[in-house]
Order: sequence, then C-alpha cells, then structure tokens
Amino acid sequence: MFDLSAVQAAIREAGCDGWLLYDFRGQNLLAQRVAGVAPKLSRRWFYFVPATGEPKKLAHAIEPAALDHLPGSKIVYRRWQELEAGVGALVGGAKRVAMEYSERNSNPYIGRVDAGTIELVKSFGCEIVASGDLIQQFEAVWDADQEKSHFEAAALCRAAYDVAFDFIATEIRAKGHVLETAVQARIMKHFADNGMTTYSPPIVGVGPHSGDPHFDTSPATDLPIERGSWVLIDLWAKMDRPRSVYADYTRTVFVGAAVPEKYTKVFNVVAAARDAGIKKVKDTFAAGQPLQGWEVDNATRAVIEAAGYGEYFTHRTGHNIGQEVHGNGAHIDGLETRDDRRIIRRTCFSIEPGIYLPEFGVRSEVDVYIDGDGKVHVTGGEPQTEVHRIVV
Repeated sequence: MFDLSAVQAAIREAGCDGWLLYDFRGQNLLAQRVAGVAPKLSRRWFYFVPATGEPKKLAHAIEPAALDHLPGSKIVYRRWQELEAGVGALVGGAKRVAMEYSERNSNPYIGRVDAGTIELVKSFGCEIVASGDLIQQFEAVWDADQEKSHFEAAALCRAAYDVAFDFIATEIRAKGHVLETAVQARIMKHFADNGMTTYSPPIVGVGPHSGDPHFDTSPATDLPIERGSWVLIDLWAKMDRPRSVYADYTRTVFVGAAVPEKYTKVFNVVAAARDAGIKKVKDTFAAGQPLQGWEVDNATRAVIEAAGYGEYFTHRTGHNIGQEVHGNGAHIDGLETRDDRRIIRRTCFSIEPGIYLPEFGVRSEVDVYIDGDGKVHVTGGEPQTEVHRIVV
C-alpha cells in the first residue's frame, strides 16, 4: 500500500523537490512496485509526488482509472501534445526531481527511464537525479514476513548442502561417479519437498566448470563427480508463497580424504576476502556510519588483489537480495559499476568473492542482512572456513 507521508519524508531527506514515477508497458518495474501499478497497462503513465503537497497523476483516456488507487489529482490525456503539456503541469515549479535514472548509465540497475523521457522532463527546467536510494526504501526493505521467509529459506538452503553431499557420497560408493545434473536434480527435489521455489536450478560445477562464474549445468556439458573431484555448488531459492525473498549461497567440496594444497591455498584467500567484506559491514554499522555498496566491494577485492589473484576475480562482490535473487537495492559493487547507494537497514545482500582459474574456481557466498536495529546477520549457518571433504 502506497504510504504518501513516508514517501514524502524520504523525498525531503534526499533533498529533492519531488519524485516522478513513470512507466510504459512494464519497462520500469521499480516504479510499478512503488506505485502499485499493474504492468499490463498499454499506455504511458506518470505520477509526481512532491516533497510537500498534493501528488499529481497523468493517465491515458484508454486507461483513465490506472492510478485511481493513489492519492492526488488527475490529468487525463489523449494526444501526444496533451501528454507533454501534462508532464509540464506535473513538474511545474520543481527544480530537483528524482527518477529511475543513472547519469552516464553508471548504474543500469536503476536506469529504467528512456533518454527521450528524461529529455522531456528536463525541458521543463528540472534537474534529474537518481532515485536509487529512494527506491531502496520502498522496494528493497523487507517487512517482518519477508524477514521471516528469508531465515526459513536460509535454513533450508543450508540443509540442501548436506543433502547434496550425502547424495554425492552415496552415488560414488555405489557407482563410482555421479553426474553434475543428477546432483542438481537432487537439490531441486529438496526444494520442492520443502515448499520452496527458484527461478533457475542451482549451479553444480566440477573442475574447470567451477572456474566459470555463471556455468550452466546441463546435459550438454555434464561431467562426472568422482574420487578426486573438486566441486562448486551455488544454490538459491525462496519459500513458495507471495512476496517471499530469496536466500543464496555457494560452497565448495573435494571428494577425498585430503584436500590438495592448490585448492586449499585459493580457498583460504577467498574466505579471507569474504570475511573482510563482512567485517567492513559490521564495523561500519557498529560505528553508526553510512556505508555504500562499492566500499564493501573494495574491502573484499583488496584481499584478493594483495594475494596476486586480482585478475581472476572477474565480477562484483555481491548483489542485493529480494523477491528476485538479484534484487533492486544496493549491490556490493565497485568493479562493474560504482554503486554509491547506501546500505540501509532491513535490506539483504550477498558477499561472494571468487577466484576463477582455468582448472578450477573457488567462490564462497554468504548472505548478509541488516535488521531494523542495525544488527548485522550472516545467514545460512556459519560461513565455510575450510574446504568440505566427502570421504568415500
């Protein structure tokens, strides 16, 4: 439900004169969710929320009731000339207006408004600023039910590793090997048996497959897991009920009694980088200081670069987590983008550094949730401190 007083308070805190929400045929998921507008609308709509005073709506004559659930006065347009004049009437007098925009497309996750619409709004004398931190407060922040759903999913995802490791051991003892896709299927069964859902099956990667950060486990590339195998498993899922949020973790395992030093060496660097990221979050929140996504990425990445593996850490440190596994809040990114959105309370994100070599890769992923009191939770059980071993 749209909370006008909360939205206007956030606009004032951001130093803006207003927030202009806009969508055309579902291109701006963020505006849809904040305004509670159906994505099936076929015509352009605008909703301007000023820092103080009455909001204003602009809807097409074909869909005149599209924004009727929202507070404020309404303008209905038919012709394109009426649309342009209507936008001018919405933002008239406003100088600093937030939109789902990213200067130079530096953060494409929030850049949902097309350049032409930005030009139109600017023509009325408005400075357009990114709405990233505003969006977070009304899209990425979890309520109590979502928080509960995450911890429930986190426990079940952690249990999925025990299920997978037991399955690998049983199959190797019986048959000498087990295919990547068979392990993937066993994890999916665990999810289904426990009332979970996921947009995509987990990654199960053996040897060189583990060195591909977004490896697609499939029958076309299936490799056997057997004695002496190095395996990476990345899994994510949420409870199968409305508005649930994801949990997302990665762990590594060696099939054998003694882990070769080449694996242990790289794992230890990755684990230290992960822990540096966690420490950065905990220390900053304990000090009551603001924290941006890129700062956590830098803290994590510095460990891997100092160990000489910087060129093998090819992706950002982490991503926001919400109703989609890659959510719409601050990402832990100073590499692919410089994500300067603030990490705020009641949001969750992954910390998942990795080193990807031609022969094998290591990633260690945890989820970090900041509760309403500012306490930092690392979810999904204790972070992996050593390579798991499957002795068969």
